[in-house]
Amino acid sequence: MGRLRDALARWWRPAAKSPAPRTPTPRTPAPGAPATGYPGDFTGIPDLRWAPHDDGRPDPGEVVWTWVPFEEDHTQGKDRPVLLVGTDGPWLLAVPLTSKDHDRDALQERRDGRLWCDVGSGAWDRRGRPSEARVDRILRVDPTTIRREGAVLDRAVFDQVAAAIRAAR
Repeated sequence: MGRLRDALARWWRPAAKSPAPRTPTPRTPAPGAPATGYPGDFTGIPDLRWAPHDDGRPDPGEVVWTWVPFEEDHTQGKDRPVLLVGTDGPWLLAVPLTSKDHDRDALQERRDGRLWCDVGSGAWDRRGRPSEARVDRILRVDPTTIRREGAVLDRAVFDQVAAAIRAAR
């Protein structure tokens, strides 16, 4: 019993005063992240347009895979599909896609400010899972970081996503 008491006493001992916080060192961009740094998500209502061209370059109306920065820390992110919805200077504008079904937790998502619109399935998901677009967050995407094109989204579905984006603003 004495050993247990001694172990607990060491574990519960007040921590020594921590040293002064260090100045964080700047992180290098994650693989696939824009080299120039992420300027932040787009605010406002963009000129939403469906304009895919069969030219090998990413255009609004197409689903592509690219690096997407996390909301809470733009220096980190992950590769995921996005629906291109417009442009902002040199940036493409996009909404993130997910195969997670948010219909089941729609109230919680709405409370947390996340709004979703069903887009169905397409060639962007190799397993053919239905996807949803997050319409309350518009990303800026560096065209040079797009890893691959997934598919052209049907015009009628794009128009539904565009209407949901406008309603979310």
